[in-house]
Amino acid sequence: METEKKQSSALSDVGAWALNVVSSVGLIMANKQLMTPTGYAFVFATTLTGFHFSMTALIGLVSNATGHSTRKRVPLWELLWFSIVANTSITGMNLSLMLNSVGFYQISKLSMIPVVCVMEWILHNKHYSGRVKIAVIVVVVGVGVCTVTDVNVNAQGFICACVAVLSTSLQQISIGSLQKKYSIGSFELLSQTAPIQALSLLLFGPFVDYYLTGKLLASYKFSSGAFFFILLSCSLAVFCNISQYLCIGRFSATSFQVLGHMKTVCVLTLGWLLFDSELTLKNILGMVIAVIGMVIYSWAVEADKQTESKVISHPKNASEEEVELLKQQIDAPSTLKDVELGKSQA
Repeated sequence: METEKKQSSALSDVGAWALNVVSSVGLIMANKQLMTPTGYAFVFATTLTGFHFSMTALIGLVSNATGHSTRKRVPLWELLWFSIVANTSITGMNLSLMLNSVGFYQISKLSMIPVVCVMEWILHNKHYSGRVKIAVIVVVVGVGVCTVTDVNVNAQGFICACVAVLSTSLQQISIGSLQKKYSIGSFELLSQTAPIQALSLLLFGPFVDYYLTGKLLASYKFSSGAFFFILLSCSLAVFCNISQYLCIGRFSATSFQVLGHMKTVCVLTLGWLLFDSELTLKNILGMVIAVIGMVIYSWAVEADKQTESKVISHPKNASEEEVELLKQQIDAPSTLKDVELGKSQA
């Protein structure tokens, strides 16, 4: 019976990751066609994100109205705080991409992994084993090799990149923390934050996009093809948002960042297959290193889970003193707790 539960849980984990990778890569490909000059030149990225959250909010509203999901109360101030952090992340990323070279933008994205690790240590007293740290370094090096090219830095771009990295890391950590704190499901939380994000992005998004591109949304000439790809982008974004909340709730922000770089490998490969993008030996070498790092990371986390379970399991006739000693060992700094997000030590 316990074996069946483990198999079912593992299948659900794989399904959540697969949904996130497929929907994220599909979203990137759809946006590439929608936003590039060779496509439909819809350059209003922040406003498009507002459309994404509007669709997500609408689906959440319908789901609640039809009784397919329940609404658990989360304080409004927490929802507002989370939405501010999330919208800062979106705006910061767009500004960072505009003001920095592509190489520095990729480096700032890679820095999220160590930043998330440090923030989880500060906020939740979470510690990582040596093998997990090595795996993270291998992934960062691999993705860096295949994505980082020119690196030009300026003061404004550096500040925007720092804001983007900090806010994105905090947002991903907060997703798991809120789910744990209020015993709320991933879709239930998303359906409460999406309306706030949608409203704020639709209000301020056009102004941000005008600053970024110098173009007004009102001046864009919509075609049937552009409208189709906007709907496709919004639909894929719903699955992407749900799977992101689902993955972080099941695992951790660090795991989401590390294994999420599989999407980078998929995007580079599909870009080569579908859009005739250049794929060099350097790209291929980097992708191979990144995949090896992801495999090592998965093994390291699983090994630490087994180590922790062995420490936790103790004989039924153990004395109170022995049990207390085991508890102290579990709380020791060397213990890895990369299975669940937001698990605070006593």
